[in-house]
Amino acid sequence: MLAIALGASLHDVLHRLKAEPQTYPTINLSYSSARPIDTPILLVLPANGIRLRFDGPDQRLRLIEILDFSKSRLSYKNIEIAKPPLASTAIPALQASSGPSFRHVYNRLFGPTFPGEYIPPSSQSDDATGTYILSYPGIAFTFSIQSSAWSANLDFVALLSSSAASPASSMAIFNGSSWSDARANIFTLTPPHPRSLSLTGRGREGGADEVELVKVHGEGRIELVRRFGSPFWIILSETTPQDLVTELGPPDAIYRKNDRRLAIHKARNTGSRHPGGVIGLYGGQDESTDTDQSSSHTTTDDSDEDGLASMGKSHDMASAECFYNYFHHGFDVFISSPTRPSARSPTSPRAFAPTPSTTRDQSNAMPTTYLTATKLLLHANIPGSYPFNRHRRSRWTLEHVPSAQYTEPPNSETPFNDIAGRLREVWKTTYSNEDEEKSLQRGMVLNRGWGDSPGSSCELIGGWEESIGGNRKGTGDITGDGGQSLGNTELFGFPGLVFEVLKNGAVSCLTVF
Repeated sequence: MLAIALGASLHDVLHRLKAEPQTYPTINLSYSSARPIDTPILLVLPANGIRLRFDGPDQRLRLIEILDFSKSRLSYKNIEIAKPPLASTAIPALQASSGPSFRHVYNRLFGPTFPGEYIPPSSQSDDATGTYILSYPGIAFTFSIQSSAWSANLDFVALLSSSAASPASSMAIFNGSSWSDARANIFTLTPPHPRSLSLTGRGREGGADEVELVKVHGEGRIELVRRFGSPFWIILSETTPQDLVTELGPPDAIYRKNDRRLAIHKARNTGSRHPGGVIGLYGGQDESTDTDQSSSHTTTDDSDEDGLASMGKSHDMASAECFYNYFHHGFDVFISSPTRPSARSPTSPRAFAPTPSTTRDQSNAMPTTYLTATKLLLHANIPGSYPFNRHRRSRWTLEHVPSAQYTEPPNSETPFNDIAGRLREVWKTTYSNEDEEKSLQRGMVLNRGWGDSPGSSCELIGGWEESIGGNRKGTGDITGDGGQSLGNTELFGFPGLVFEVLKNGAVSCLTVF
């Protein structure tokens, strides 16, 4: 039996299940394609008689249900909860009644408890059966009782011990003192265990701490709120790879960025000087676009040698660019030479929480010969999306775009139409007119489904966001383990932010630069 704990992430549980295909040959994932974030996600193991329920916003395990005791061997303190029937047992009725009896639960497993809850049958026939839910802290059993034998005045112990009650038909494991108390907030209560099973029991000293929330403060300042420790601030173009490894642990993988086909689009608007243009809003310096060096040649050999050396150094820096993939944290970090930070939001407060780097001056910025974190990609892990289950879900808030109309900042659960409306309202003063605003919303076609695509926002939006904004429509279908495609994605650019949006309005990935 797989060891899982309440609070584990959908990403972690799925990876563990897929690692044991002989034990878990079939994995069915059910979700709402229209509302994948607002509604629970169900993971069903039909060959094992198990159903797992995860909440939508955080994708953490909230409820474990045993629906068929004959398909799994379960124990509590080395005592079997129910023994699976022998392989020679071919009587379906006997297999169906393989759940534990009330006497076994009461006498050998958990002992006395408070009276449970009786749910009457929908029909009033003589042979109808009702449902009795017997609860203990963190666990509950469901028994079928003949409705003709039920009476609120009867002792539930005597009733469940009689022939009118059948063995338990299902069992639920949850976080709470009883099922009646837990079910009201089962999907919203803070789980007691971490998202990764490898961190369970380690406490505050058990390796890299989990990132609970990512707060985007603008101008390249990103706050990672952790489960136990103090927040870790990523300052784009200042935070080094060594800082990341120290605070977040080594990356799960390193992806080398070698596709430069989108770099051609960076040169389209390099002459713009308007605050709403390329340099003012989208990061300015273009460290990766190749240019013709012939016009800068001089007649001296020394200058030629210097130019060749500079070109060689630029090539070395470009070849060293990579993504640190933190699958278990839910994000990727792009490592490259420093770039100009994104512009301040017009509504951003002038005073912000001090960090070791918030007093930075551009003249004192990291030399361009050093590698730093320059972009952060936050993945939503939407079921049915193209990159589903490559990362665990990352939750974020946009703290730098406050509005008098809203009290809470937009977050990873906010529909993109609402986010876009608020951001357009915030940035509308930076454009000279409506036509200029629309001109920066031109589209670009991207196809995620072709064979040479890595299938990640890492490569697709690894370079173009410094030059243009707006929506870009992909042309390839998005498929995932859910078995149901959520269609093409669209990319929408705002100053310092790029959103990858599914056709249902959910944000699949947010890139901060």
